[in-house]
Amino acid sequence: MEYRLLGRSGLKVSVLGLGTNAFGSRADRETSIRIVHEALEHGINFLDTANIYSETRSETIIGEALEGRRHEAVLATKAGITNGPGPNDGGASRAHLTRALDESLKRLRTDYVDLYQIHRFDPDTPLEETLRTLDDFVRAGKVRYIGASNYAAWQLMKALAISDHGGLSRYVAVQPGYSLADRTIERELVPVCVDQGVGIIPYFPLAGGILTGKYASKDSAPAGSRVETQPRFASRLTPERLALGHSVASVAERLGVAPGALSLAWLFQKPAVATVIVGATRPSQVKENLESIHIALDEATMAELDGLSEPFIDGKPF
Repeated sequence: MEYRLLGRSGLKVSVLGLGTNAFGSRADRETSIRIVHEALEHGINFLDTANIYSETRSETIIGEALEGRRHEAVLATKAGITNGPGPNDGGASRAHLTRALDESLKRLRTDYVDLYQIHRFDPDTPLEETLRTLDDFVRAGKVRYIGASNYAAWQLMKALAISDHGGLSRYVAVQPGYSLADRTIERELVPVCVDQGVGIIPYFPLAGGILTGKYASKDSAPAGSRVETQPRFASRLTPERLALGHSVASVAERLGVAPGALSLAWLFQKPAVATVIVGATRPSQVKENLESIHIALDEATMAELDGLSEPFIDGKPF
């Protein structure tokens, strides 16, 4: 397994990470625990979750799976999206984040998280309040590093400037959607991350399965796929994305690798990418995804994939 520094921090994360939003929903408890153990046994140390995944069940399951093995994992969770009926049951205020972190720590059965991320930008809370709160978490030892998710470039840069000016803990990572089917962050966010030393943690790296080549068409989705379990996902199966999936599959066939593994290998070589979050609903998928770390793409292949996906730089986010 290859390990990279997370941004300018000294924290080393596996280039292939494990996404857990299916734990407790599309993957039951026992299967989810086996997935975590499979990942750890193959050197995957970065586990990403959030307090809203499967209505908190993801965190609970991970806490159980890491019993006695907490030291093997770089554990990341998030807060900020509304998770209750009250006026303070969401956002990035001190009131919400303090309660949310304590609840996450209980579910995760740990006294600290390695990376605590704001799930999305909160326009109602001053960034100074959010960053001061996160800094207090770090000073209290409940959080080792902080990050953001779904931030625009200007939001990230403003946060970094506030932290630098106030001597506060700085975001070391940002988590955006990023794949061959969604390169919109290359317009502004990637340059900021490269300049400021912020690690990028892509989610949706396989575009919900489109880049695995499993969708022949919008009307012929395989059983158990997102189209079946999450009907709204069908709207993302546009002709352009399906065509890209077919093209990537053709390149993968020529190289003798799986399309999904090829798509991940492409991401590994992109600037500032630290670890790539890949979900799994069965242990065998972890092994399948591990193929990606053994694929070395030459300049010609990278250029070919860049060319095939170029329209998605200026397209709509996935």
